[in-house]
Amino acid sequence: MPQLEIILGLLLAVAALATLATRLGVPYPILLVLGGSALGFVPGLPPVELDPELVFLLFLPPLLYVSALFTSWRDFRANVRPITLLAVGLVLMTTFVVASVAHTVVGLPWGAAFVLGAIVSPTDAIAATSVAQRLGVPRRIVTILEGESLVNDATGIVAYRVAVAAVVTGAFSVWEAGLQFVVGAAGGVAAGFAVGWLVVWARRHLSEDPSVQNTISLLTPFVAYLAAEELPHSLWGLLHDLFGVPGDLYFSGVLAVVTTGLYLGRKGPYIISSGTRLQGYATWELITFLLNGLIFILIGLQLRSVVEGLNEYTAGQLVSFALLTSLTVILVRMVWVFPATYVPRWASRRIRERDPSPSWRNVSVIAWTGMRGVISLAAALALPLQTASGVLFPDRDLIIFLTFCVILATLVVQGLSLPVLIRALGLEDDRIGDKEETHGRVSIAEAALERLDELVDEDWVREDTAERIRGLYSYRRNRFASRFEGDPEGVEERSAAYQHLMVELLGAQRLRLITMRDEGSIGDEVMHRIERDLDLEESRLEL
Repeated sequence: MPQLEIILGLLLAVAALATLATRLGVPYPILLVLGGSALGFVPGLPPVELDPELVFLLFLPPLLYVSALFTSWRDFRANVRPITLLAVGLVLMTTFVVASVAHTVVGLPWGAAFVLGAIVSPTDAIAATSVAQRLGVPRRIVTILEGESLVNDATGIVAYRVAVAAVVTGAFSVWEAGLQFVVGAAGGVAAGFAVGWLVVWARRHLSEDPSVQNTISLLTPFVAYLAAEELPHSLWGLLHDLFGVPGDLYFSGVLAVVTTGLYLGRKGPYIISSGTRLQGYATWELITFLLNGLIFILIGLQLRSVVEGLNEYTAGQLVSFALLTSLTVILVRMVWVFPATYVPRWASRRIRERDPSPSWRNVSVIAWTGMRGVISLAAALALPLQTASGVLFPDRDLIIFLTFCVILATLVVQGLSLPVLIRALGLEDDRIGDKEETHGRVSIAEAALERLDELVDEDWVREDTAERIRGLYSYRRNRFASRFEGDPEGVEERSAAYQHLMVELLGAQRLRLITMRDEGSIGDEVMHRIERDLDLEESRLEL
């Protein structure tokens, strides 16, 4: 089957499974993985091979970039201590514990066991965000989970590279591994800031055409990733060729992308026009959905090829190994999260006063939300076939199989049980975001009224226009203020009736517009321009 037909078929499957997930109320990554696993065993369907380099370069950068772009730097900075404990401490702990279990019970050599531990240690940014946000949990839980999944990929990949290098070369140095970890992280952050600064400069000096601006936006995550991953490696190779400098140099492409996204999330509002934002939001929303859908269904499709390479093991052995590894990954997180939350507060009065202990209910949700996904499977599939001595990489097929089982177990078991856990614990959304949004809308309406008072005496400001605008912003301010002060005058009820009326009127305008197009009195281009204005007008009704 031609590659184009396969891609089109997968996109159709993504749309169908995502629709079914919405109707069932299930997070769509779960259903996509299960659906992909089932499709992989359909007779006559050609195997779909997932190139790990394609995942690292094509899928991972844009998905991480979008997550970082819309991450609140304020909330991220306020929770940097728990995020660091999870993204660094928990990843390293998971790597060591899984390696010990895999060596002692499963029988993997120490090198291969550490490779497996590094592969399954980082949580998945996509799964964590898509599951946590839709469940209405307190905002801080979502912030910590998002921050962890953005940063821990870098920790996991560095540990993975160190472990793979040790297996391939047969040599390992704790000092060199620690140095590589620090240099890779620091270099990735530096590369991310540099790319972010260059992108801001370029977007200020290039055409303000939204298509040009959003083309730069689409290229940004790939530039950041390649600048960190490839440029230092190439420069170090040049030094090796010229002066015989030993070793190699890699920066963390994941941290570079995350840093660039956080930087542009702060700087973007100053340099991006409203037209560019409207187009960019729609573009990124579609791209994110398609990439998410494809990668999760591709994860499922790998099961068939993974299982075919394990003929030397019985079904009972494979099941027991998979259950043991998955259970280890889940339990390590639960054992780590509670002490990491409470021990620093017990030990430090300063931490305790600045950040009081959270409820055990909130901690329980974080401890249970440890889904694995894209980065783990890509790392497993990227394992080399042979070591430097020419022998086969030890237990490569088993490592890939166990990785897939951990992804499937954490996504399905934890993802499906998380809503039940949240309801059982009685957690509800603290609505902090809604309160801040209402406060912001009241404040900007007041700013508009203050500026109007400054401009009302200008010759170009007509009195009737100023009064009409003053009434609009006064009504808007009063409407949102009523959410804090109560609504004795029924402002919200009148607003809902107004919105209902406007929706009906906009519907009538769209129907007339389409009729005129069908009759030939206006062309499609004119229809689309007017239709866009109507869409923008409807999008503002909630204001």
